[in-house]
Amino acid sequence: MFKKTHLAVAVATAMALPSIANAEIWASMQLQNETAVFINDGQRTSYAKNMLDSSSGSSKGIYKNEASARVFFNGDIGEESSWHGELNFIVDPAADGDDYQGYLSYSQHDWLRELYVDTRLGGFDWRLGKQQVVWGTADGIKLLDIINPTDFRELNQNSMEEARIPVWMVNGERNVGDASNVQLIVAQAEENKIPGYTMGRGESQPFTMLGVDTITGDVNGFYNIAPALSNVAATFQGAAINGGFTGGNFLPTGLNMFAGLTVDGFASGSWDITTPGQLNPGQNPAVPDLSDPTRMPGYVLLNNFAQNGFTGQPGFPVVDPNGNNNVTNLMPVTGPGFGEVQPWDSFNSPSSAFEFMGNATFATFNTFTRFDTDKPTGLGGIKTQWKRDYDNEPNIGGRFRSSLDNGLNFSLNYFYHYSANPGIDLSWHDANTGAELTVQKAPTTWIDQSMNPGSSGNGQMDPDDTYIPDVSTSLTRAQARANWDMGNPTTILVHDGTQSTYYGALDPSKIMESIGSGQPIPGAGAPTLRFTEKPHRVHSIGASFDYAIDSLDVPLVLRGEFLYDKDEMQPVVDKFLLSLGDLGNALKMEEADYFKYVLGADVTVFTNMLASFQFIQFRNLDYVDKSDRCGRQGDPTGSTRIDCSTYTADFATMHLSNGLNQAEENKEFYSFFLSKPFGESQLGRWNNIIIYEEGGGFWDRIDAEYSLTDQVVLTGSLNLYWGDEDTTFGQFKDSSNVQVGVKVILE
Repeated sequence: MFKKTHLAVAVATAMALPSIANAEIWASMQLQNETAVFINDGQRTSYAKNMLDSSSGSSKGIYKNEASARVFFNGDIGEESSWHGELNFIVDPAADGDDYQGYLSYSQHDWLRELYVDTRLGGFDWRLGKQQVVWGTADGIKLLDIINPTDFRELNQNSMEEARIPVWMVNGERNVGDASNVQLIVAQAEENKIPGYTMGRGESQPFTMLGVDTITGDVNGFYNIAPALSNVAATFQGAAINGGFTGGNFLPTGLNMFAGLTVDGFASGSWDITTPGQLNPGQNPAVPDLSDPTRMPGYVLLNNFAQNGFTGQPGFPVVDPNGNNNVTNLMPVTGPGFGEVQPWDSFNSPSSAFEFMGNATFATFNTFTRFDTDKPTGLGGIKTQWKRDYDNEPNIGGRFRSSLDNGLNFSLNYFYHYSANPGIDLSWHDANTGAELTVQKAPTTWIDQSMNPGSSGNGQMDPDDTYIPDVSTSLTRAQARANWDMGNPTTILVHDGTQSTYYGALDPSKIMESIGSGQPIPGAGAPTLRFTEKPHRVHSIGASFDYAIDSLDVPLVLRGEFLYDKDEMQPVVDKFLLSLGDLGNALKMEEADYFKYVLGADVTVFTNMLASFQFIQFRNLDYVDKSDRCGRQGDPTGSTRIDCSTYTADFATMHLSNGLNQAEENKEFYSFFLSKPFGESQLGRWNNIIIYEEGGGFWDRIDAEYSLTDQVVLTGSLNLYWGDEDTTFGQFKDSSNVQVGVKVILE
């Protein structure tokens, strides 16, 4: 990506090489080792490898043993120019995931960290090449510091200089008068490196956020949940076709005949299993007698299918390939055996995929299935696909900085750029051609005919009649919501846009023909759910100030940074569409404008101790908050209702375990920073920053370094996280750690 930018830099470097080759070069080296150990014992977010294995991924032990060699080069080019380069060789065998053990382009582990030329031309001082530019200086947080992306592999623990990712750019500055400066930037666009976020990788990183785990996590990530869920759909499809719901009678229409049965209706009921592979409504759904295998609560049966498929059923393999083996969070399982399956809860505190999809009809499940001759059961589900859709246009911007006679320093900033946090768009595509498909929300219509062979219609709605999706009608979201209040479920269908081709193992538009012929009519197979990683253009307008007050007994500096982001993106969750199984539209990225600011005060006390306080607020100017609750098939009286709200989700913490956490409209942080030299000749320095996050999250970092000699420096830090586990910092309680290191400087 960004080939034009790389090409321009390559040409500029090639032009400079003859001069560099004949110039004197100064080199130095820094050798460093950092070792980090967790101090709490617990299971971190992305280590939940198995729903039944709470011991997997214990936080105890070393998670970082990073050895690095940084080589710095400097040289002159003639009398007016100079150049600088930095090579960065790092290996970390203790890190989880190959990308974090060694080289990774455009990260903290990039081999070529910096390479630029300084020169003067046309009244400007130019720096051309791979570099970093700092606009913001807030403590522990990036606000105006938006030119370079950030590597968040250790959240905020690394220094800004280390975490900042240098990119190729043209950087020109010119002084205006005696007190002003103008800076122009044309920079390569590159995204932040967020553990587990990009490329569909749910790697087990110590600082994988809950929100990221919801996208790519092995257990809770929709990228992995969607195909696992479709495997369950294939299990039910096989049951339906082979008479599992019709007394053993072959049913050519499969799940298409069950547009009136929802996940919640199935899970909340009770089922008699008098013959293997056949299900009949139980006589006493209010009494979940787990000891009686012939009268099973629906949620237990759903869990069995979700985890094991048709394992153990006559005519099926010993281990059904459509089983999920208690790995993916489809049902709220806490341990093996029926007795440890948690009760069904699609209304109060849903915590698993099926609980969030309580209003999805079984006919919707047909959409997620395909005939697959490679599987012993003959049926399979959808696949997910990750695609990066990046442009190669550069970021551009500028800054005006000046000082007034009264001592006020200020800047005005503008940056037109791709957001460093790419969005994720979900859409359905043809598995073979890649063509984008259309989602249809189809109401139900009833068939005046029993599913039992030989029966005939009588023109009346009878108990043995059934519901099918009405393919002739496509509902809007509002219409589907209104229909649901009248007890009319909505089935999610996928077609090619012309409605000539419907997807799924069986064609939902040919139900009556299939009934008449007694033969199944295949659909176009399961579609592919594509996750498209895509950046978006943002206008960032900013300003900053600082003002020193010298008239007080102690020096005091007041400062502030302000940023207005236009056309940034926010994650919006539509729980009604999610309850229907409309995955592509239930989790969306929508445009939003943000206003962010930090106000700070710095004071020097006790001779040389710097103390800083900051108030930080992020304001979402396009916040979405539409509360709603709708009925559920398992409770027709409406005494319990499913959350069908639409709202802005908190990207950092939304998760199946917390109901897809809603964001704050105005999120506030408070920070306190202390820094002081210590030791003989002040050869050491310690720092302490603590940040409180609205909602009850805390982060406290204490770090120190001490120079034993001019060449040897000892370093150490303690990072503590605590508070509400559904906050940005509180979720990392089990990632609290201590780090020690040593630097050796060779010149």
